[in-house]
Amino acid sequence: MDIIISNSSKKPIYEQITDQIKNHIIVGNLNEGDVLPSMRLLAKELHISVITTKRAYEDLECEGFIETVAGKGSYVSRKNMNLIREEQLKKAESFLESAVDTAKSGGITLNELIEMLNLIYNGE
Repeated sequence: MDIIISNSSKKPIYEQITDQIKNHIIVGNLNEGDVLPSMRLLAKELHISVITTKRAYEDLECEGFIETVAGKGSYVSRKNMNLIREEQLKKAESFLESAVDTAKSGGITLNELIEMLNLIYNGE
């Protein structure tokens, strides 16, 4: 499992970790029951504090992506398709908000934006 931390990112490190692990689960790189690295090992590999990895794992657990068993480690939870779909919708909505802001500031009309989206979505 590759996790890349960017010091130039506006996102906190724990959020970068959370987002990347979620993405690995969503795209199928991590499957139900797969063991995640221990918090200490991940912190060591990324050269960050264990507190940071603990926060990321806690957030992932609260959102239902992983389960932690005391003394045994953290595992990928059984996939909840509704949860995954909601996560994908949130991500798409965020990108669309950015696209709308860019379009508005550039004088692009809603119809032009819809036309562009249709072309991109349909691969034309």
